[in-house]
Formats: sequence, C-alpha cells, structure tokens
Amino acid sequence: MKTRTDLSTLATGIRAGDRRILARAITLVESGRADHRADALALLEALGTDRQALRIGLSGTPGVGKSTFIESFGLMLTGLGKRVAVLAVDPSSSRSGGSILGDKTRMDQLARDPNAFIRPSPSQTQLGGVARRSREAVALCEAADFDVVLIETVGVGQSETVVAHMADLFILLLAPAGGDELQGVKRGIMEMADLILVNKADGELKSQAMRTCADYAGALRLLRKREQDPDGFPKALTVSALDDTGLDAAWAEMQALAEWRKDQGIWAATRKAQASYWFTEDVRQGILQWLQDDAGTKARMQAAEAQVREGTLSPTAAAAAVLAPLREVKG
Repeated sequence: MKTRTDLSTLATGIRAGDRRILARAITLVESGRADHRADALALLEALGTDRQALRIGLSGTPGVGKSTFIESFGLMLTGLGKRVAVLAVDPSSSRSGGSILGDKTRMDQLARDPNAFIRPSPSQTQLGGVARRSREAVALCEAADFDVVLIETVGVGQSETVVAHMADLFILLLAPAGGDELQGVKRGIMEMADLILVNKADGELKSQAMRTCADYAGALRLLRKREQDPDGFPKALTVSALDDTGLDAAWAEMQALAEWRKDQGIWAATRKAQASYWFTEDVRQGILQWLQDDAGTKARMQAAEAQVREGTLSPTAAAAAVLAPLREVKG
C-alpha cells in the first residue's frame, strides 16, 4: 500500500501537470484492490474539485474515424494553447478481460505533443463502454489543469447514454451514409447529442457527407427542444479529420454552447446532478460487491444458479430465494 507521503507526491505531481505521475494516479484509481481503492479515494479528496475542464464525450460508429478525428481535433486545440487529455476507452474481452488498447498508437502525433495526454483504458465490460473509474480519471485530469478532456466511448448504442453523466457536451461522430444506414443510429443517441459531426467530408465522399448532414439536421429539427439548449441546438455539421476542415467551426459551436449553459446556470446544475448520479451508482456498486463477497450469499447464488441451469427453477424465483434472507434481516 502506498504511504501518505507517496500520495502527497502524487498530488503534487498531478497539480504540476506531470503526465507520468498522472498516468500512475489513473492506474491507481482503476485498480480494484481494496488498498488501492482506499488510496485512490484519499488522493481524490486531497486534490479537491476546484479545477474544471470542458468535458467532451465522443462516440461514433466503428470505422467512422474517431481516432483520426481526435488526433486532428486535439492537435488543433493544442495549437490554440489548450492542454488536452484524451481518455480512450477500449473494448475489453468478456472472456479474458483484456483489451487491445490501440488508441495511443493510432494517435502518435498527439501522443508526442507535450500539451496532450492520452490514456487508453479497458472498458472492463462496463455498460455504456465507459470504464467504471473513467469519471475519477476525468477528475484527475482536471486536477492536472487540462483545459479539455475528451472521453471516447466504445461504439454507438442506447447504453452509451452513461457518458452523459460525466460529460458537459456529447458529440456524435458519423460517417457519410444514406437510406437504411441513417436509421441505424438510435433515437436515444440522437436525443442526447449536442452536436452531430459528419466526418470524412472530403474527396469523393464530400457531396455524400453534405447530404447526410442535411438529413440529420432535418431529423434534429423533429426532436423535442431541450431546456439545456439555446436556439439552433443541437446541430449537425460536416468535418474532415483528414483535411482538417470544419474542426474550427465545430470547436466554436462547442464553446458557444458551453458558455451559454454556464450563463444560464445549466452547467453548474448539470454537474450537481452528475455528482448525485455517481453517488447513487457507487452505493449500488458497493452493495453488489458486498453481496458477491459475502460467503453465505455466494453459496446461495451458486446453488440457485445450478437449479436455473438445470431448468428446475426459474431465474425470477431463484433470485427471490437468494434475496429472501436479506429481506428478513431488513425486516
């Protein structure tokens, strides 16, 4: 276990923007060991919450060019004097728990930028493709005084809405498409998006990208207006990560939306609601972990699961049998 002196060193290094120490701290908060969790909590408490970055959640269909976009967008931001952190959540294997973690190699230019920090993390099969401790990693990046934190999520699906509970803005990145492909994007994702960016608006795909953008702009107008949006939002824009076109316009729209929400008090209210959500989620996860670690509950679960597999007991009845003793204790 780390000593308090070590934690003090970590906190000092993080506040100084030391990327190596930041990487060590993120490894600490991602650990599931009980002693590491205790140290991680102590570190987060020591750092406090006085620094805030613009948190941008980014999702997109496979092959849309998320890594290329993040690198081009990140380099543009560092060119403007911004410090950028990228938390790229990679798919974990449901069998081994391993993950490819290839984002750092795909963003080699951004990885070498002294004003950027890239951290690939396995999603650990967490719902929504966001690692359970990603929000703590975001807090560490804010403490390290990064101006923008990009949270790349795995794929697109309704479970991706979990990113809304840790991001200030949600960006949906799409490729030029048409017909049935347009219908493949779930309504829930559309309703959550603050900006839809149609990537690959270059070369032979440029005209198709323009048509796709117009289609999505029309679809967005049909959605119910949200309280957290000014007139004209959400929007659909075209970008080309390959040609670096449209990135400055997209950034201008992100800044305008963020500033409007701050002026209206929506930013602060959203942050409070997110903190409340994660408090409830941590309590829920803690209860589940306690049940899994309790010897008696574990034995009942194994016995009931065997009956479910054999077909002698329904899943619902088995769950009720496992929880019955807990209800008796509560009573």
